[in-house]
Amino acid sequence: MTSSDASAATDWPAHQPEVRPWRQMAPRGPRADRQVREITVMLPPKIARLTFEPEPALLRMLEAVAGGLTHLDMVHGRTLAALNSLLLRTESVDSSKIENVDASLADYGRALLGEGANSSAMSMASATSALSRMIRDAAMLPRTVRKEAMLQAHHDLFSRVPSDNVRPGHIRHRQNWVGGSDYSPLGALHVPPPPETVDDYLDDLFAFANRDDMPALAQAAIVHAQFESIHPFTDGNGRIGRALIHAVLRKRRVTRHLTVPIASGLVSHRDQYFQALNDYRAGHASTIVTMLASAASIATRESHQTATDVIEIRERWQEAMSRPYAGTLAYRLLDLVIEEPMVNLRLVTERLATDDAAAKDVLAQATAAGVLLRAKGARRTPVWLARDVLHEVHDLSIRTSEKALTLHAEDR
Repeated sequence: MTSSDASAATDWPAHQPEVRPWRQMAPRGPRADRQVREITVMLPPKIARLTFEPEPALLRMLEAVAGGLTHLDMVHGRTLAALNSLLLRTESVDSSKIENVDASLADYGRALLGEGANSSAMSMASATSALSRMIRDAAMLPRTVRKEAMLQAHHDLFSRVPSDNVRPGHIRHRQNWVGGSDYSPLGALHVPPPPETVDDYLDDLFAFANRDDMPALAQAAIVHAQFESIHPFTDGNGRIGRALIHAVLRKRRVTRHLTVPIASGLVSHRDQYFQALNDYRAGHASTIVTMLASAASIATRESHQTATDVIEIRERWQEAMSRPYAGTLAYRLLDLVIEEPMVNLRLVTERLATDDAAAKDVLAQATAAGVLLRAKGARRTPVWLARDVLHEVHDLSIRTSEKALTLHAEDR
C-alpha cells in the first residue's frame, strides 16, 4: 500500500491533536518563534490491547517474509557466526545514514577498535553497541523487550559522543518536535506528546511489543512507528526506534542469530519512509508495515548472497595462507578477520589468546598473503584491514539499497 492508497480507509486509530500553551524558556530565534503561545501536540492512541488485521495479500506477504528470515537464520545463522557481525554492522551503518550520520568504513572500523576516529564514526560505532544491546537483551529468557534495555541502549548511543542537549539513557523532560524551526514547534512536521505523558506511553508501547498474537513483522513495524510518534528522547529516536524492530523479531524468534540490514532497504528512499510514519499517525498502519516487510524481504535475499560470498572469501584466504590446519593461529586469525575486518594487535592477542610476538608474526603472514592490508598512518597503533570483507559489507548495503529503489519505482 502506498501513501496515496492509504487515504481510502484507516486500519488503525489516528493520532489526536490537542492544543497546549507554549512559551520559550529563553527568548531565542526570529520574532515569529518568540511570539508562539500555543502549539498543537499529536497524541498517539494507546495500543497495548489494539489488534492490527492486515488484508489477506499483506498477511501472505508478512508470513512469507518472516519465513524467509527464519530460513536464512537456520541455514547460516548457526554455522556462519561471522555473518551476523557483518549484517549487524551493515544495519548500524545504514540506520545511522538515515539520520545523516555517515563515515567511511575504515573510520567506522577504527572507532570500533577504540582508535582515533571522527565523531560520525564514533556515533556509528555507538549505534552498533546500542543495537547489539537491544537484540541481546530481547533474546535472553524470558525473551522480553524491556524499557530498561532501551534506556541503556540510548546511553550506549551517546556515551562516546556526548551532546549538550542529550541526557544519555533518560527520557526527555521538555517538549520536542520534528522538523520546522530550531527555536519553537512553529512549522514542525510532527509535535510528539507532552513530556509528562511519555512514561505512560512507553509502558503501553512495551506491553504491545511483548504480545505474541499477531504477525511479528507487523508488530515490529507498529512498535517502531509508535515509538517514533512518542519521540521519547531529545535525540537518537530514529536509531533506537529501528533497533526496536530487531528486538521484536528476536523476541518473537523470527531470528535467533542474524540481524538482517533492514535499514539498508529504507535509506535509499528516506522521504517515503518518513511519509509512511506520517501515514501511521493519520491512521494507516499498513503503509509502514508493507514498507518494513519489503525492506526485510530484500535484505534477506541479499544476505543469502553475502553468506555465499563470505564462504568463498574464507576459502580463498585459506588457499592463500597455504591451508593452515584447524586450531592453528593462522586458521583462527582467518576466522577472526571474517568477523572483525579491521584488527589491531590488542584485539588479535585478546581474541586469539596469544602473545604480541606470535600475533605480529601471524599478522605479517596474512599481510604477505594478501589477506590483510596494513592501514596507512598510525605507526604506534597499526591497524590491519580485510579489504575483501569490507568490500562485501559495502556491497551488501549498495545491493539492498538499489533493489529497494527498483522495487519502489515499480510500485509507483
